[in-house]
Amino acid sequence: MNETKTMRQFLTEPISSTPLPGQPEATRAPARRATGAALAALCAAVLASAPAWAQSGASNCGPLRGEGQYGPYDYRTDRDKLPIVLGAHFTPEVEALVRGKTSARPGTDIDYTLRAIPNNHRALMAMMRLGEKEKTPQPTGSRYTVQCWFERAIAFRPDDAVVRMIYSTYLNKQGRAQEANAQLEMATVQAKDNGFTHYNIGLHYFDMKNFDKALAQAHKALALGFTQTALRDELQKVGKWSEPPEAAPVPASDASAPAVEATK
Repeated sequence: MNETKTMRQFLTEPISSTPLPGQPEATRAPARRATGAALAALCAAVLASAPAWAQSGASNCGPLRGEGQYGPYDYRTDRDKLPIVLGAHFTPEVEALVRGKTSARPGTDIDYTLRAIPNNHRALMAMMRLGEKEKTPQPTGSRYTVQCWFERAIAFRPDDAVVRMIYSTYLNKQGRAQEANAQLEMATVQAKDNGFTHYNIGLHYFDMKNFDKALAQAHKALALGFTQTALRDELQKVGKWSEPPEAAPVPASDASAPAVEATK
């Protein structure tokens, strides 16, 4: 995976064929599940944030599995199932919003891609950009709103931190900073020990001017061995950087004291 480009760059630079930051390679095993208190907190947050239609079984944003539909498949792990969709519908021209593959406009093909692969990170970004380009919440050729596509992706795979980062960008652009922060908080739990993902979350926090949380994520990324400095440099420019606190030394008496055997 190309870990020199950040999520921010993928959201602002021309389309390329490289994987998204935080996107697993085809051979990478699925992320380990969170355990203990982290899992309990995450489950509570997911249930609290899940759209009402997903919790109730209502179909405001449509069923995830339609009759005769291909999929749905997980963008991170079902790699052998994706090429048939990507080749037939999500071509570079579609992703760049130049033209459609099966119709004149790209919305129809992005729509098909997201029904087959609901958490396709690149297709979600393309649909978000298409809505911005057309200045509409529901782009031409899309049966759902941009908001719905994100809700469907989260209902399909609540543990996908990259989806939540992209969704936070969408929410922030809509002036919904509190909801954007909530998505980043859940992504932070899901990132676990992935320094690069924590770094990307920090960049998102920085763009939202939530500098304290951006700093915390920068420190976390450094502690996990990710040493890119752009986030640190940007925090320094706005006077919000501080060095990570030193780990408290273990007192010599505690370190050298022999273990006390339990008495029977």
